[in-house]
Amino acid sequence: MLRRFGDGWTFVPTVPGLGCFFGGAAGGGSIGAGGGGYRHVPVMVREVLEYLEPREGKTIVDATLGGAGHAAAILDEGARLIGLDRDPEALAHAEALLAPHGEAFVSRRANFSDLAEVAWELAPEGVEGVLMDLGVSSHQLDSPGRGFSLRCGGPLDMRMDPDEELTAEVIVNEWEEGELERVIREFGEERRSKAIARAIVRRRAGKPFRETLDLAACVAAVVGGGGRHHPATRVFQALRIAVNLELEALERALAAAPVVLKPGGRLVVITFHSLEDRIVKQFLRRRSAAELDRPEWPGPRPNPERTLRVLTRRPVVAGAGEVGRNPRARSAKLRAAEKLEGGAGR
Repeated sequence: MLRRFGDGWTFVPTVPGLGCFFGGAAGGGSIGAGGGGYRHVPVMVREVLEYLEPREGKTIVDATLGGAGHAAAILDEGARLIGLDRDPEALAHAEALLAPHGEAFVSRRANFSDLAEVAWELAPEGVEGVLMDLGVSSHQLDSPGRGFSLRCGGPLDMRMDPDEELTAEVIVNEWEEGELERVIREFGEERRSKAIARAIVRRRAGKPFRETLDLAACVAAVVGGGGRHHPATRVFQALRIAVNLELEALERALAAAPVVLKPGGRLVVITFHSLEDRIVKQFLRRRSAAELDRPEWPGPRPNPERTLRVLTRRPVVAGAGEVGRNPRARSAKLRAAEKLEGGAGR
């Protein structure tokens, strides 16, 4: 239907009964119920358990605790779980949900990039598994006040950690056009990045952006409609990544995983867009290759960084049944690896 956004009009599909606008998000958001409860539907739980193999006597780190769906399943298998999250709202929910597990569950408010420091503190002997689910939770997507949603109006925030200073509003209204274009192009992989950045800068000169739907309308006017996702999906993804330094955090967390894992321990990573998956794929390839070779070398050399054995030749994706129940799972890709005996530790 045709709805007013800011000073203009655009076509946006609506979700019956929700009273909000439907839109995708990085990883393809799900349609969730509103209200005061914390809602999140974890993806590929069965596959996560298959690769992590949690059981009594093992310690698993869920480095992106979120809605705690994966964590609950891991604890149900008898493992001890260390949960990290920088979002205090998510952490409070997880602590309440997992309280019945008693001392088997311990949490820390921390970025998953701080994996090594937290693991050294709570499991100095090492851990048997590390899980990273890089998606934005359904609850965050469905909470207008967080600024992630393309369905409901809210402030241009997008911070995972509300104590951080940088917000999407600052980027959109204060960053130079060239830097704004770079963020949209590199982090959103948006081919219309120059035109979008130009339109944002032109519009903000007369009226700064304050709300999500206002920005979404500005982007939609440049990109147009017709796709499966809202036309501003890639721009919102780019802003969220920039606000939270997500790719830098991922690279640091990946580097820490082989250090905290015991030999035979497993790393499982679930990604929701190509930027993340590319980083994970390249990391696993680099840390599992037996040899390195360069044109200037007389021959291949042993890889001093080899610490992992890749368990997933191709990324694992959700089955049709799960995608039908949870559309967000459509974009999910799971990759897993195992630490080698004798692999470099701390």
